[in-house]
Amino acid sequence: MTATTVPTRRLLRLRGTYALGAAVLAALLTTTACGPDQGDGTDTSRPSERTGAKGPSAEASPGADKDDDRNGDGGDAPATDDGTVSLCTLGDLSISASHYGAHDEPVRHLLLVATNTGDTKCDVQNAPEVTLGDGQGPAPVLEGTANDEVITLAPGEKAYAGLRATGGQQDTYDVTSMKVTLGSPGGEAEAEEPVDLPMPVASFPADDGQRVTHWAGTEGLAMRPITHS
Repeated sequence: MTATTVPTRRLLRLRGTYALGAAVLAALLTTTACGPDQGDGTDTSRPSERTGAKGPSAEASPGADKDDDRNGDGGDAPATDDGTVSLCTLGDLSISASHYGAHDEPVRHLLLVATNTGDTKCDVQNAPEVTLGDGQGPAPVLEGTANDEVITLAPGEKAYAGLRATGGQQDTYDVTSMKVTLGSPGGEAEAEEPVDLPMPVASFPADDGQRVTHWAGTEGLAMRPITHS
């Protein structure tokens, strides 16, 4: 009886040891598998190892840049100039008349100078309308001086026109006042009312031969046709 019971007991002890070892091993495997999820909640894996993960600004940066462009210096750019220049008005110009010739000679030729006193460019074209004293209307434009040239005046720049008061014609009269206006070049707008033009001398004679030239960019271009006619 003794010989047969010893092996049996030893076998039972071995089986118990094996069972205990298997249980411990299963517990260790379970702990290892569940450890990362049951810890402090921190995922230590790299973004490249997480399926579908993206950097934090991958989608936000382009949108933010667009918003910055709209709200920053480049968002609302001022409108650009289209390159057009308006016609000068009497309010843009200072117009003067001076005796052209020797001081001891009778006043026959006058130089008109228009200076842009405004803050922006403007155009003068055609001829000024100058009325000498009690004349029936503005001095006619001298034939052969008409042109389509437009003179653009920046602030401070000048345009010139020549005026002949007498041309050896009839109906001579004394001029003690002058008026000037720009007319309505090309008919774009209604002509402005004439304004007084300061006299270069107390008085001078005028007749039916009075003539005026178109505006020109230089004094010489304005006066040459008048003094040689």
